[in-house]
Amino acid sequence: QVQLGDSGGGLVQAGGSLRLSCATSGRIFSTYTMGWFRQAPGKEREFVAAIAWSAGLTRYGESVKGRFTISRDNAKNTVYLQMNSLKPEDTAVYYCALSLRTGLQSSPTVYSYWGQGTQVTVSS
Repeated sequence: QVQLGDSGGGLVQAGGSLRLSCATSGRIFSTYTMGWFRQAPGKEREFVAAIAWSAGLTRYGESVKGRFTISRDNAKNTVYLQMNSLKPEDTAVYYCALSLRTGLQSSPTVYSYWGQGTQVTVSS
């Protein structure tokens, strides 16, 4: 059974940075994909970024391209989301997720396991 624990959220001013972490437990196969999603109040869950566990290939949502970076540490079974140049519209609960499928999927429906979420608030 895979479990995900995301952390690192907080309150930051616009233009600042945060790094989110997602620690995984259980057996992680190289074919898995890890993703980050976010959800603001009253809005649908939005794709942020994904990374292929083995090859390290990445994909980003349009709204975060050039500002966010997803990475993973295979030895620590941890995925990170470095968020720079944060904007108030980045405010949301951020979730890490794991897909058993290959491919950098952006739909939350293909992700089987989810972290509990971590709040990111960006003040103007």
